[in-house]
Amino acid sequence: MAVLEQAIEAARARGARVVFPEMEDARVTEACARLSAEGLCTPVPLGDVSEAQIAALVEGRGVKEGVARRMLARPLYRAAAMVAAGEADCMVAGADSPTKRVIEAASIGIGLADGVTVPSSFFLMVFPGGREMIWADCAVNVAPDAAALASIARASEASAKALLRSTKVALLSFSTGKSGAGDSVDVVRAAAEATGFLGPIQADAALNARIAGKKGMGDGNANVLVFPSLDAGNIAYKLAQELAGAQALGPILQGFRRPVCDLSRGATVEDIVAATAVTVALSQVGQIFS
Repeated sequence: MAVLEQAIEAARARGARVVFPEMEDARVTEACARLSAEGLCTPVPLGDVSEAQIAALVEGRGVKEGVARRMLARPLYRAAAMVAAGEADCMVAGADSPTKRVIEAASIGIGLADGVTVPSSFFLMVFPGGREMIWADCAVNVAPDAAALASIARASEASAKALLRSTKVALLSFSTGKSGAGDSVDVVRAAAEATGFLGPIQADAALNARIAGKKGMGDGNANVLVFPSLDAGNIAYKLAQELAGAQALGPILQGFRRPVCDLSRGATVEDIVAATAVTVALSQVGQIFS
C-alpha cells in the first residue's frame, strides 16, 4: 500500500482535531470540507482567545500575560496556542503565510521537543511511477552547519521510519566520498561521520545502483535525501514538481512538541488534504518530531 494511502487510513483512525488559522483562503476552506467529509480529521477554526491559551503561553512558555494577549490576536499564534492548550491536536498553516512566520508561532506557542535545538522540515515526495521519498530540509534551514545538518538527518530518518518503514539516508553534496573538497563538502562529511549515514554523496550515486557501485558508495537505493543547504533542497523539490510531475507533500515541520505542517503557498486543495493526512498520521503512529 502506498504511503499516502496508509496515511489516510491512519488519519481516519486518529480522528484528530486540526486547527487551520487560514480558513479565509478558498483553498483551505475547500480542503477542510473534503477532510471533514472523508473523515480524515475534524477541522477546527480559530475560536475566541481562551484562558487555556493564555495559560499555555504564560505558564507553559514563560511569556508575560500582556504580551501573550497581544500575540493571541494574531491567527498563527492563536492556532499554536490552541494546540499547546489541548484545544486542537495539530496545526496546519502556511497557505497564506511565510514559513518564517509559521515557525515563529510554533516555536513560541508550542515549543521544541526535549533535546531539540534546530527545527527542520521535510517533504514527502511522491513520483508518478510510485517512488516515495523523504527530502529535507527544503524549507527552513538556510545554511546548516555540521551539527544542524546531522540533526536534520536524524529527524528525517525518524520521519521516514514512521512513514516509509525502511530507511536509507544519504547526505548529498557535489562531491562523492573523498573526490572533492571545500567548505560545503566538509560540513556534509562531518555530519555523515557524526550520524553514520551515507555521505557526502552525489545525487546520482545515491539513487542509481550502477553509479553507486562504480563509486563504491552504497547500493544506490536511498529513500531519504538530506540536502546541504536550503538553496539545493528548495530548488530540487520544485524542479521535481515541475519537470517530473512529483507531488510534494508538506513541508512537514520536525522538532516541535506537537505536529505542525507548514504548507507551500502554492499548495493546491489536493496538496492541503494530503499534507494534513500525513501530519495527522505522524501523530497517530507516535512520531516524535525531534
